[in-house]
Amino acid sequence: MTSPPSRWSAADGVQRGADYDARWAALAASGRSIHGEADCISRYSPQTVLDAGCGTGRVAIELARRGIDVVGVDLDPPMLAEARAKAPDLPWVDADLMTVDLGRVFDVVAMPGNVMIFLRHGTERAVVANLADHVAPGGLMIAGFQLGRGYELDAYDADCAAAGLVLVERFSTWDGEPFDGGDYAVSVHRR
Repeated sequence: MTSPPSRWSAADGVQRGADYDARWAALAASGRSIHGEADCISRYSPQTVLDAGCGTGRVAIELARRGIDVVGVDLDPPMLAEARAKAPDLPWVDADLMTVDLGRVFDVVAMPGNVMIFLRHGTERAVVANLADHVAPGGLMIAGFQLGRGYELDAYDADCAAAGLVLVERFSTWDGEPFDGGDYAVSVHRR
């Protein structure tokens, strides 16, 4: 038996495509902001962003709406189909984050949406290294993910350091709340 490509694809009950988007639409309809990740990324004034693990494109589409050159990469066909339907003019790449080679670098490589904890166990370091190769000199890698799910900050920081990235900031939310040692972290590393 071969292992699934990711914990995301192996997860039972995970909403995909339009079902996943419906959750965000309901939050927006209730008056809640659904653009915390885009707000956080925008604070660094990037001109280019790679949205790694872009899903249905919520973050990438918002960044593009703000005038940022953005590329979305994901390995989940239903999620990418939804992204393409909503924003057909944006570049959506169906690829594994461990091996994708876009042939260019970005001011920010972003991994919102718990990307790191949905990777296949044991591939995290390779994914970080490959994505770090897409970070421009002086650029940033920004990732937010739940803690206590099998991949922790010490491992992430070590993987980033091995890829030539240095931690510059850490928050407990995409809104920039100081990291308090809780169960979620947004980490900003610089090349």
